[in-house]
Amino acid sequence: MSEELYNLMDWQKIEALVYSEESEPQKTLKPKIMKNGILFQCFFPEARKVKLLFGKKKREYKMEMQDEAGFFACLIPEKQILNYTYQVFLKNGEEKLVQDPYYFESQITEEEEKKFCAGICYDIYEKLGAHYQKIKGVWGVHFAVWAPNALRVSVVGDFNHWDGRVHPMNRLSRSGIFELFIPGVKLSDLYKYEIKTKDLRVFLKADPYANQAEVRPCNASVVTDLSGYQWEDSLWMNKRGKLQGEDRPLSIYEVHLGSWKKPEDGREFYNYRELAKMLCAYVKEMGYTHVELLPVMEHPLDESWGYQVTGYYAPTSRFGNCEDFMYFVDYMHQNDIGVILDWVPAHFPKDDFALAGFDGTALYEYSQAEKAEHPHWGTLVFDYASPEVKNFLISNALFWAEKYHADGIRMDAVASMLYLDYGRQDGQWQPNMYGGNENLEAVEFLKHLNSIFKKKYPDALLIAEESTAWPAVTGDLEDNGLGFDRKWNMGWQNDFLDYMRKDPIFRSGVHDELTFSMLYAYSEKFLLSFSHDEVVHGKGSFLNKMPGEKDRKLANLRAAYGFWMTHPGKKLLFMGQDFAQEREWSEKTPLDWELLEEKEHKQMQDYVKALLKLYQDYPALYEYDDTPDGFEWINHIEAEKNMLTFLRKAEKKADTLVVVCNFSDLAYEAYAMGVPYAGEYREIFNSDDESFGGTGVKNSGVQKAKKEEKDERPYSIEIQVAPLSVQIFSVKECGEKMVKESKVRRELEKKIKEEHKKEENRR
Repeated sequence: MSEELYNLMDWQKIEALVYSEESEPQKTLKPKIMKNGILFQCFFPEARKVKLLFGKKKREYKMEMQDEAGFFACLIPEKQILNYTYQVFLKNGEEKLVQDPYYFESQITEEEEKKFCAGICYDIYEKLGAHYQKIKGVWGVHFAVWAPNALRVSVVGDFNHWDGRVHPMNRLSRSGIFELFIPGVKLSDLYKYEIKTKDLRVFLKADPYANQAEVRPCNASVVTDLSGYQWEDSLWMNKRGKLQGEDRPLSIYEVHLGSWKKPEDGREFYNYRELAKMLCAYVKEMGYTHVELLPVMEHPLDESWGYQVTGYYAPTSRFGNCEDFMYFVDYMHQNDIGVILDWVPAHFPKDDFALAGFDGTALYEYSQAEKAEHPHWGTLVFDYASPEVKNFLISNALFWAEKYHADGIRMDAVASMLYLDYGRQDGQWQPNMYGGNENLEAVEFLKHLNSIFKKKYPDALLIAEESTAWPAVTGDLEDNGLGFDRKWNMGWQNDFLDYMRKDPIFRSGVHDELTFSMLYAYSEKFLLSFSHDEVVHGKGSFLNKMPGEKDRKLANLRAAYGFWMTHPGKKLLFMGQDFAQEREWSEKTPLDWELLEEKEHKQMQDYVKALLKLYQDYPALYEYDDTPDGFEWINHIEAEKNMLTFLRKAEKKADTLVVVCNFSDLAYEAYAMGVPYAGEYREIFNSDDESFGGTGVKNSGVQKAKKEEKDERPYSIEIQVAPLSVQIFSVKECGEKMVKESKVRRELEKKIKEEHKKEENRR
């Protein structure tokens, strides 16, 4: 070893490299122009010899071994750094050519670092993660990961035999991001990050920003490229804002892709592309406007249904790759079906390969024990006070809208985020600075997220699953609201299902469970959900929540769906419930599609299809969902009859509908009820129709209003009310003069008929 070369060495840095404890390897390994030439240093574990091939002519320079662990150096008589490669001869007899990763400059700017540290680098997913790209004419992958408390981070994968000594990454001191561009790494290569902590523990982590992962139970990240797919949904994207407006119909089919249908050829799951065509055909046939997918973000445990996410930036590989999922969304859009993604910003699992304790410390989760864990779920809570964690989540919501054209995000378990004492007993939580139980950091995070999301994607939907009376969840941010577009109406769902579970003879005692929702119906912009949560964990299917024998269960369910469709609020129904699945849902088995071979289940499917068509055809059922102008009671106090009558109204008076709900199993003949106008009332929908499996009690022809007061209204009609039913009437309004003329005309027609009859008798 030459003395000159020896004196140029930073032996402390070399020792750190050899012992895999160096967080800034580029400072040592990048070529340096010195007084007497250019200093090259490299570290190749298990190498016995290394040559430097320099410039276009590949001039060879032998490198001297400085440490037997594989550290080599040479000082060459050159003045300018040209392209170079290392020819590495390994102890096992192999040799390889290596382009130096430490030759390439940082791909993350100081400005991007500053924004990330402030929590406002909203496209940070373009820099963190693994990105296949070309730098200085060389193809490879730029890796970057946030691990500020790590001693050292390395990229490991098939390309370096999973050896953490080979590719230690460079720390960016401002942010704690580690990055490295590795030439020659290819698409589909597997990788992880090897992290060495300050207390010298070493473990592997999947990439939090990875765009693809191995199919479980394997969990390595996969190098992929999201830029190649050619979208063909511009027509949908251009009109999406109008189609998803507050005054438009929104009927959502909630789907778990893994159990909607399963292949019969031995495969575990269908591909996204196969699912797109099958699901699209079904959704269009039924008349839903949207599908909502239980979380498709990568997750290891099938039984979690996707709610314990380990790969927030990766669609699960169970059903295919990233382009396959892009195709799924694209295909739906080309068929005018919106796609809403279930998203989980409230908690994440403790799997040791994922976010938990990521850099050896509580990085993504709260460090305080009383805030760190969800007692109900055994999961960890995101640290909403951390700018970088908030950046991770906000960017993730934007990512799905940007890269996958998601039409909406449904945020799971928002209530668990808002309250410090959610699921906790006294003594297990600490009040906020004002002495309350509100998680002020989570509140600020949600406002921040919703503000940025709506600025970038004003035509996409933000939907909250929020189960408490937190005020103004859908209120404007300027008025201290949370800024969501819709909130699941959990109170209505719970009250109504409790009512429907009871035998009709006991329903009069809980009549307020039918009517209470209208006291707060306009406090939020609600979505009425009959979701997956209601058909699992021993709760049974919707059909089996209903009382009685099967025919009465079906009648009750038809009435329940009729009330759901006519009650103010947008709609969501979980898969299988539209054909009255009998067993409780399980992610392990497909829906019982064979039930459609049975008449009563096919009739239920036809009924829901007819309801969905009615919903889209009549503006009164959706135009004024969010204002009192769209609803008016006729009679809501007939508890002894288990009945409700009300109006649904639209912008045009002529679109008014009269709704009659009978939740008793008695039919009422010549039932007199008040109506809003003089005119003609025609039954346009009846859940008791024989074609749906009902008894066939109906009102044929036109029911003409009489000027007889009823229900505090000057006009009334008499109708036949079917048992366990919802009946809907359209209105043809007539003025007072027209009513009188019609009465005279009817009397005249009656006299003419009588005269004809007398004449016939005489003959």
